[in-house]
Amino acid sequence: MVSEVSLLGGWLPLVMELAAATALVLAIGWRDLRWRTRRVPVIAAATVLVGFLAASVGAPALGITDPLPLSVWSWFAAAVGALLVLALGWSSTSWWRRLTAVLATVLALLVCANDVNRFVGYFPTVADAVAGLQGRLPPGQLSIAQVRNRDPQGAVAGALVSVTIPATPSGFAHRTELVYLPPVWFKGSHRPTLPVVEMIGAEHSKPENWVRIGNAVKTAQAYAAQHHGAGPILAFVDPTASFANDTECVNGPQGNAEDHLVRDVPPYLSATFGASRSPRLWAVLGFSMGGTCAIGLATEHPATFGHFVDISGDLTPNTGNKAQTIAHLYGGSAAAWAAHDPLTVMAKHGRYPSLTGRFLDGTEELTHIRQARLLAGAAAKVHIPSQVVVLPGGHNWQFGSTAFANVFPWLCGQLGLPVGNTLPVPHPRKHSVLSAGRQLG
Repeated sequence: MVSEVSLLGGWLPLVMELAAATALVLAIGWRDLRWRTRRVPVIAAATVLVGFLAASVGAPALGITDPLPLSVWSWFAAAVGALLVLALGWSSTSWWRRLTAVLATVLALLVCANDVNRFVGYFPTVADAVAGLQGRLPPGQLSIAQVRNRDPQGAVAGALVSVTIPATPSGFAHRTELVYLPPVWFKGSHRPTLPVVEMIGAEHSKPENWVRIGNAVKTAQAYAAQHHGAGPILAFVDPTASFANDTECVNGPQGNAEDHLVRDVPPYLSATFGASRSPRLWAVLGFSMGGTCAIGLATEHPATFGHFVDISGDLTPNTGNKAQTIAHLYGGSAAAWAAHDPLTVMAKHGRYPSLTGRFLDGTEELTHIRQARLLAGAAAKVHIPSQVVVLPGGHNWQFGSTAFANVFPWLCGQLGLPVGNTLPVPHPRKHSVLSAGRQLG
């Protein structure tokens, strides 16, 4: 089916690139000597300059902290080049060549957008892109009323529940969030008191991304199938309120995201689903921005979270350089920045009696590996047991999915659930587990 065609590899991205390149060549054409010797060189020089400025100036100005592939900027520049071809050659060419220049612009922008998508792994297939752009939530969700009336014997795979968590006391205008209840929640006449994992996604994401792209529910179901239905409650929370609102899970001008995650979510899950409120049975896990959030929330709020998993997170909450971050996230307060910088927080707090953590990064994420080692070393000084796990992959949702499957059995053990690394993970020869302070080989 066309809807299942991959956007990350295979024939479709290649066809899109060939179509864009062909349209651009046809739009330029051979034309006359003046066109070839004067205007085409100007267009080419301007195109290269636009690409360079977009990558070197535009990206930092937009707060893009992860370096995008060269192809993204190349295709963006190609789109601008196609517009210049249209504008400078308008009076000297036919209608069909003008139309081809418009088509080249559109196709180049589509390829540019999909190259960003390929980098982050946001929409794996055409169907995922359509569903995401239409705002459709993952299929199979139940309302709270449906869950309460569900046959206990029928929930063999657990249930994914759509919830509207009151923004009290945070006042944070979050979107619809999701909760996964493992099969054990439905067994017996009394609901068990289960541990919880708050699941936080990347900067540009939605709560359902951990379900749709990160395969978190499938991983939890696989664990439950091997452990008599056991598992934690997974809360897919919203720390950003919109697709482009980078809060880094702190309170500030972008909203009280921190209060929502710490003060809104736990009481609601306890009251609605009987979840435990003990920090020993609460964990926070995230990917990319969510990874940064995970260690930040756990070290700042050890009375709420007893465990953290930082997948591909940064050294500290950031939306650019330090000055940009202080202005954007903290309204210009350097003290607020320090109060959310994990290295500063851990050093000031001192010994943590029961907090544990894991850092997982891809082999292509050299900066993140280095930063994770710094955080793990600082954690060791305040008696937080942690490890840095390096797996094959880069900074995308596919790696986030692999990392979650790898760490989930360990996390379940920390939460008092059956221990056993029985889920599919990369071959041990293809990844390394590095204890805090140990050097990369």
